[in-house]
Amino acid sequence: MSSLDQALAQAIERYRQARPASERIHAEAMRALPGGNTRSVLFFPPFPPAMARGEGCWLWDADGHRYLDALGEFTAGLYGHSEPAIRAAITEALAGGLSLSSHTAREGALALELQRRFPSMELLRFTNSGTEANLMALATATAHTGRRKVLVFKGGYHGGVLAFAGGGSPVNVPHDWIVARYNDLDDVQARVAPHCGELAAILVEPMLGSGGCIPGDPAFLLGLRALADETGALLILDEVMTSRLSFGGRQALLGLRPDLTTLGKYFGGGLSFGAFGGRADLLQRFDPRASGALQHAGTFNNNVLTMAAGLAGLTQVLTAGRLQALNDRGDALRERLNALLASRGVALQFTGLGSLMTLHPVAGAIRSADDLAAADDRVKALVFFELLARGVFMARRGFVALSLPFEQATCDAFTQALEGLVYAHRAVLPNL
Repeated sequence: MSSLDQALAQAIERYRQARPASERIHAEAMRALPGGNTRSVLFFPPFPPAMARGEGCWLWDADGHRYLDALGEFTAGLYGHSEPAIRAAITEALAGGLSLSSHTAREGALALELQRRFPSMELLRFTNSGTEANLMALATATAHTGRRKVLVFKGGYHGGVLAFAGGGSPVNVPHDWIVARYNDLDDVQARVAPHCGELAAILVEPMLGSGGCIPGDPAFLLGLRALADETGALLILDEVMTSRLSFGGRQALLGLRPDLTTLGKYFGGGLSFGAFGGRADLLQRFDPRASGALQHAGTFNNNVLTMAAGLAGLTQVLTAGRLQALNDRGDALRERLNALLASRGVALQFTGLGSLMTLHPVAGAIRSADDLAAADDRVKALVFFELLARGVFMARRGFVALSLPFEQATCDAFTQALEGLVYAHRAVLPNL
């Protein structure tokens, strides 16, 4: 057994011994759920922690451990835990009754607020998740163009049935996919050229999110806009994660106007939410007043709790200034962490933009999923378990998403925890 394997095994055993309640909860769940799990991304062996409560940017598990929440519910937890204005809005909505079987005033108000932030969404519709939003955007594109081929990118993630890491997922929906290399217009052109007249859509994240927080080069993303115009395909910008990078998402930062935009995550104020929208001529096909209108159902598309929580978050909490300050803190933290790692001669780095980042155990520039081929997952695992032991909770894959309550003092705590980890395990971490 190598020194790295030994250090990892010891870290995992310490984790197990310190969390008997979480282990019991997981064992009980396995009686009804495969692997005790109903959301794949949350599982890691030997068992995940069972969280009992959260406050601000802190979490407590069933065994009483407190963690700095550096995961932020995979970007959905932008507001932190139990934000007062959102709690008040949910309480008010509860008093008015659930499942009202009709329209309410809140859904139009929330839609207008989103439209104000994203002018490219001339009309929009709600769904229950970002996955659904992307499915509906693709359905819109194929219905509008009468075509079936969709350009996506290796390492891209647009939902549980739209995942393109490692050659794609066997549960992906059966569109006719063309999979190209991210940040590589030459590769895109070569793969699309034989199918120019068949391309329905280009579905892209302005920064690969689950694929490693790899920012899209502005020239690459603007080149995709030009390709869509040339081929008659629709450009779908998946801003489910990157919408938080500015008041109007990354499309506003780049001056990029897609045909369709998809949203999700924090826009529901911590509750289930998704939205797709874009050019009026595309979305008007869903107008139920029109003959032959496209159908789009969903019992909970406009559920009163999400509408109330989402509206309260956008109108009472998430100002442009607060969002900019959060992204500034994220940029500063990422630079600080990378400077620390470089000064210790460790081949680890954080990539990302603003309040989103991912840790990679590789040296050199990272521009596509191919650049991560040499990454040693054991290093990520060791960092993950050792940060947990130091009271920092992030994704097992190294993903970090800051929340509004994640202030400078918590950035300092995160940095100190990583510094202590590097000091303790420098001998087994990869060298620059």
